[in-house]
Amino acid sequence: MKKKTQKLAFLGLLTAIAMAFAYVEVLLPPLFTAVPGIKLGLPNIVIIFVLYRIGVLEAAAVSLVRMIAVSLLFGNPMTFAYSLAGAILSLAAMAILKKIDLFSIVGVSVAGGVLHNVGQILLAMIVLGTAELGYYLIILAISGTIAGVFVGLAGSFAVKRIRLDKFDNNRR
Repeated sequence: MKKKTQKLAFLGLLTAIAMAFAYVEVLLPPLFTAVPGIKLGLPNIVIIFVLYRIGVLEAAAVSLVRMIAVSLLFGNPMTFAYSLAGAILSLAAMAILKKIDLFSIVGVSVAGGVLHNVGQILLAMIVLGTAELGYYLIILAISGTIAGVFVGLAGSFAVKRIRLDKFDNNRR
């Protein structure tokens, strides 16, 4: 029982860190004022860490709780919907790529960054009823790749440097 409580508390701490990263991201000036929607994805550093050091279900839980809290604090229901659409596709792909073990953490993160944008664009195409938004994926794929490399490098550093002997079920 004590280990479960410690694990839950640790996941809560990681969720709070991911929320802090999301807040920092809100404070940053837009990377490209002409191109809305481009972000670094700083909270995903924590998601990568949880995915590789604790597990898929825990990464999904941290991601979901963080999205709900951040949407309530800094966004609206549509913010949550777009975040959820991107996160589902992104996390599913990252979990599969991690399991087949053909890519580095950076490669898995890049796939997650690009597919997060794909999920958001697909939802926008459904909500707005226009397929032309698909053209926007070219720009978002480039930004998702760049952000994915940054997040992957930071996440890889954390995975390699932070040891979690109590919860580390997924050692590489």
